[in-house]
Amino acid sequence: MRKYITILIIALLAFTLGACGDSKDKQEDKTATKSEDTKMTIEHQLGKADVPKNPKNVVVFDYGILDTLDKLGIDVAGVAQSSVIPKYLDKYTSDDYANIGSLKEPDFDKISEINPDVIFISSRQTDVYEELNKIAPTVYLGVEPDRYMESFKENMNVIAKIFDNQDEVDEAVTAIEEHAETLKEKVKSQEEKALIVLSNDDQISAYGSKSRFGLIHDEFGVKAVDENIEASTHGMTVSFEYVVEHDPDILYVVDRSAVVGGESSAKQVVENKLVQKTKAYKNDRIVYLDPEIWYLSGGGLVSVEKMISEIEASIK
Repeated sequence: MRKYITILIIALLAFTLGACGDSKDKQEDKTATKSEDTKMTIEHQLGKADVPKNPKNVVVFDYGILDTLDKLGIDVAGVAQSSVIPKYLDKYTSDDYANIGSLKEPDFDKISEINPDVIFISSRQTDVYEELNKIAPTVYLGVEPDRYMESFKENMNVIAKIFDNQDEVDEAVTAIEEHAETLKEKVKSQEEKALIVLSNDDQISAYGSKSRFGLIHDEFGVKAVDENIEASTHGMTVSFEYVVEHDPDILYVVDRSAVVGGESSAKQVVENKLVQKTKAYKNDRIVYLDPEIWYLSGGGLVSVEKMISEIEASIK
């Protein structure tokens, strides 16, 4: 009898242990499946990235994406503090955030140390994309000048997908689109023509349709004084005689020196004796755009709204 009881106990133990093992294996399979399900493939202009949903360690090079994440209440781990950070984002200059180098020269060691789940970049980092992508999934979210608002909206949808906040992003983007439409309607009622220039030390370059600042014409509807400006990243180098010749009603100025050299020199450079002959000067229509928004950031939920507001304020 004792022998049979012993055999029965051994059999029961074996069955119980087997059941537990199966349960554990099923749980592990379920966890693994769940982990795989939380990753998504993001296609972007430079390639593809397998990004976890709601990533925790986020590294950001683009200030427009940074202002977007900030507006959405999403924490970041590393920011390019070695470059000039726009004042409206000055909280990110603190020691609470790791310094990942500058916009053009990343600190690869520091980024590796952070062990990020995702890295967001834009056009200034395209040359180091491959190296960054070896450290962590790297997603390019630069805006395209010839389709600015469309590419901006696409980028915001990528953020919404990754951080699972589509409703919040849609609400913010819709508000921006409605504001842009209001501006377009306002612009339709005036015939003034504008010229956009970047002031860099004692030189200026012009930007027209489909250029870096071309959304003023393409998206907001402000008429261009010259339809033949060559679209390029650094603008078309022009003289002050060119400005006088085309005689714009509005002269938009982006002062690069103010955000790169630390001192604003545009007013002194631009408002010279030649430019004083233009309608823009005589009618007090030389508009100095915020270079932190137009040159350093742009393409974000905050910066695009600021851009619209600045152009709206310039239209009478």
